Amino acid sequence: MSSNSKKRPALGKGLSALLESSLTDITSEDLSDASVLGSVALLPISAIEANPFNPRTHFEEDALNELKESIATHGIIQPITVRKLGRSKYQLISGERRFKASQLAGLREIPAYIRVANDQTMLEMALVENIQRQDLNAIEVALSYHRLIQECNLTQEKLAQQVSKSRTSITNHLRLLKLPAKIQLAVRENEISMGHARALVGIEDENKQIEIFDRVINEQLSVRDVENILREEKSKTEEPKKKEAKPAVTNQQIDFTQDFSDKVAAKVQIKKQPTGNGKLIINFNSEVDLNRIIEILNE
Repeated sequence: MSSNSKKRPALGKGLSALLESSLTDITSEDLSDASVLGSVALLPISAIEANPFNPRTHFEEDALNELKESIATHGIIQPITVRKLGRSKYQLISGERRFKASQLAGLREIPAYIRVANDQTMLEMALVENIQRQDLNAIEVALSYHRLIQECNLTQEKLAQQVSKSRTSITNHLRLLKLPAKIQLAVRENEISMGHARALVGIEDENKQIEIFDRVINEQLSVRDVENILREEKSKTEEPKKKEAKPAVTNQQIDFTQDFSDKVAAKVQIKKQPTGNGKLIINFNSEVDLNRIIEILNE
């Protein structure tokens, strides 16, 4: 063996040296040696803190336990993603479900992709990745969209491009945040579907929203049932408006129709339209009756 040859360090040892180097610490001014970024490392679970920007706030206990059992048997198949906060300190970007299940499984280390990101970039990365990959409920997706718009200064058009969704889908989700807290909670807990929620959000009266929502729960109504109820409610409110919109017949006009009715010995009516036009109607029973009325009018 040549005297000039050197023994290559094992990957774990070399990676460990990089992770512990101040050059890869994002709190340092110089990040010239960033070869650790994008690589996979086994990190101590105790060195990782949760992501405060994660849109997912509810984790179903049964599903989490199933994942825990899978991890205990097969290990972590897909690494989590973290950013380096400082020496031996990391923060989750995505993969909180795997992280929590690994904790439950009693793991001390977890494979992770290591990235550097400022808070805004991290928020965008976390929200976009969760929206696209995780089975978030509609309210969590809506909150994610809202945060991206508010905190990352994105327009709905830009957001639609960012998450590869239609502008309509973005708008429909954001409208769900106008629903009362009781209904939003039902969406989060899968008691009602997004279709139910979209139908309910079209109701302006909050008390009516709650009333119909209670019927959905108690009567197990479908989305179509709710839409039919809303159509019926709309027709009830529109009918009185139509009647009220027609101009009233004045007392003078009523007196005229009565006098004119007596003169021609036939029923006389005034029909008014909201636009101001209308009809003066003289009823007749037969051809003979019509000719009789015409003779009277020609006198």
